[in-house]
Amino acid sequence: MIELTRLNKQKNEKFLLNCEIIEIIEEKPDTTIRLMNGKHYVVNESSAQVLSKIIAYKRNIFSR
Repeated sequence: MIELTRLNKQKNEKFLLNCEIIEIIEEKPDTTIRLMNGKHYVVNESSAQVLSKIIAYKRNIFSR
């Protein structure tokens, strides 16, 4: 799971996302993450930041 910040008009909410079910990450201009189940999230982080979080998560898991 990676921690991201949901982008919305009222407040920025932190949430955890299972990065194993990400289908695509787009910047148009906001970063949108689409999951395999069809849901999508718009987040504050850039696609490069999301990718860095995924890599760090996987390194942590596979180094055990």
